[in-house]
Formats: sequence, C-alpha cells, structure tokens
Amino acid sequence: MLNFRLGHSGQSLTISDVALQHFSNRRQRKIWNREAGGQLFAEIVGVDIVITTVSGPRRSDRRSRFSYRPDRRLEQTEIDRQFANGLHYVGDWHTHPEPYARPSGEDLRSMSECVRKSRHRLNSFVLIIVGTAEVPDGLHVSLHTGSKVFVLWYREGILI
Repeated sequence: MLNFRLGHSGQSLTISDVALQHFSNRRQRKIWNREAGGQLFAEIVGVDIVITTVSGPRRSDRRSRFSYRPDRRLEQTEIDRQFANGLHYVGDWHTHPEPYARPSGEDLRSMSECVRKSRHRLNSFVLIIVGTAEVPDGLHVSLHTGSKVFVLWYREGILI
C-alpha cells in the first residue's frame, strides 16, 4: 500500500495493494508488450481517498508499444457502473516501456483536458504511470488540477 498526505488540504491518498498488484502484472517487461491502461476508482470517506479498484486494459483500447488510446465510450460506462457501486472516478493509469516512468507531453495535455471536461467535485485527478521497474519503484504518481501538476512519487520511490 502507498499512502500520501496531500499538501495542506488534510486529505490523504492511498493506493491499495490490489491496485499495486494490478499495475505490477501489466508492466511492459517484454519488447512485444503493448502499453496498457485504464481508470482509477476510489472510496472517499471524509478526507481519505483510497484507490481500491482499477480498470483496464480493454479489448477495444488502441494500444502499441509506445502509445495507449482508451475506448472513451466504455470508460464512461465504467464510471457510471462504479459510481452506482459507491466508487468515484479519480483518474487514469497507463504503462510506459521505461524503467522509471515519466509523463510525456501528451500525457500531461490529456490529463489537463480530462480535468477540464469532466463534471466532478474533486480538487484534482490522479495520474499513475507504470514503468518496467518493480512496483512501486517504477511508478510515477501525480495530481492534476487542470492548470498545475503535483508530483507525489517518481523514480526509485523518492518521495517529494
């Protein structure tokens, strides 16, 4: 489990062991592995945000070694279904074929657009990129407000 305090908000973000295992299982460890991705769903209780459920990849996603394009129609279906089960959409995840994941310019633009176009009451969305190194070391975890990015975790588990 990974747990982060979110600035002065008093909130915390926890990534469950189930979610971490999902990421670990989908790392691009072989040269023929394509990028994979999906959505992050959390239980929100008071100031605690706990990512308990991770979706994807889906058969209808467009995937290659160096790109991932989700099926947006199915994503909305997942959001509606998970919300009916008491879980909130809080962001996205995908893999990169590099040991210690870093967001690309396209990743940053896509996340900013997602925050701006979504109807929600969250301060930010979470982006998790999964590198080929062991989880959690290979993860990049950041918060996106639409105009700012706050990095919580990157390269070899160094907490910022």
